[in-house]
Amino acid sequence: MSHSSIPSPATAHKSENLSGTIRVPGDKSISHRSLMFGGLASGETVISGLLEGEDVLATGRAMAAMGAKIGRDGEKWRVAGTGNGALLEPADALDFGNAGTGCRLTMGLVGPYHMTTRFTGDASLSRRPMKRVLDPLRQMGVAVEAMEGDRLPVTLRGPKAPAPITYRVPVASAQVKSAVLLAGLNIAGTTTVIEPVMTRDHTEKMLAGFGAQLDVEEDASGVRTIRLEGQPDLKGRTIDVPGDPSSAAFPLVAGLIVPGADITIENVLMNPTRTGIILTLQEMGGQVDIVNWRDAGGEDVADLRVRYSELKGITVPPERAPSMIDEYPVLAVAAAFAEGETVMDGLEELRVKESDRLAAVARGLEANGIDCTETEACLTIRGTPSGKGLGSGTVETHLDHRIAMAFLTLGLATEKPVEIDDSTMIATSFPQFFDLMGQLGAKIERTGAASQ
Repeated sequence: MSHSSIPSPATAHKSENLSGTIRVPGDKSISHRSLMFGGLASGETVISGLLEGEDVLATGRAMAAMGAKIGRDGEKWRVAGTGNGALLEPADALDFGNAGTGCRLTMGLVGPYHMTTRFTGDASLSRRPMKRVLDPLRQMGVAVEAMEGDRLPVTLRGPKAPAPITYRVPVASAQVKSAVLLAGLNIAGTTTVIEPVMTRDHTEKMLAGFGAQLDVEEDASGVRTIRLEGQPDLKGRTIDVPGDPSSAAFPLVAGLIVPGADITIENVLMNPTRTGIILTLQEMGGQVDIVNWRDAGGEDVADLRVRYSELKGITVPPERAPSMIDEYPVLAVAAAFAEGETVMDGLEELRVKESDRLAAVARGLEANGIDCTETEACLTIRGTPSGKGLGSGTVETHLDHRIAMAFLTLGLATEKPVEIDDSTMIATSFPQFFDLMGQLGAKIERTGAASQ
């Protein structure tokens, strides 16, 4: 499905007594890296639970274009990698569609290669800034040709002798950190990343699992220094991808705001860099029980039981933002039904996601009668616990899958229906969204191409 296809609006209606047990698709961050690192390692990587959304598959196509052999084998994916340092120059531009993670990480991975690589994407991705990834690549000697503002299309020309760098990440961004570390894989010497605020650490964990030599130190103030020894021999491995907490957030919030709901979500990744949304909802009074904790390939996973709750507004600590940056749109939905005021600060990063998510959330709330105030990096929401009088608005999604799913979740508890202008892009990260929510009893209707 392409974002140039005919828009498919969708409408969510007030629902009740949502119930059942579901398993959300594999984690998006780990899925991207599984195909990328498997495509780079020597030998075979076998992946179970891969998220088969458009974004992840775009990363797979890019790795295949550079020499990896990737295919589905029943419920598993098998990847025969090229070996570290042996990627081939792609014959055509690498088209990442809407996949910001895949695009930025692959820029880091291929930048130091002595070859020319061109990156393109859809209209949404082409509006997103790439400067924060391209700047450290320039320091390594990579020549960059880009549109104004370092936006796609971007062409990278790698140097004959790239130089390792020490790079202090200017903002909390797992993508920037990961891009620099991946660039270091093909550079002799030690590449160092200094991270003032810890972000999701899947890159460090997974690279170590594939055989890279990394050293991570954290000082008393929480600043992390990550050192990667260049040109390691990476070996394929078996990976079981746990459920994506960002996808789980939608049925999780639905369970809290729909009267009578009792939902269990199985096999959810519980990496502490990703669970800010669960902690926040619990602080708001949400009945979220974490059960069946277990280890899955070095990552913690658990099942979540969630029941309808009377939520209260809180002030969310801004330092929690890196652990839940993708979940703020659906947290705003929970806040719309909370008693009192919910304040969310430290949200600058939302301005440069698939859309300006901060503005998109605020406009969507306002369109459905929800009282909110937006400033440069803060959103304050004054809730209506009963949902009475809320809804009947049409939300502009701006080709953003998380905006689309968040406002369909909103409509399950508002007095009047909530419509979104397009639902086609939901397939980029959560292709089973409509089916799984329907299994729980959610009343969501689609019209147009995607409903076929």
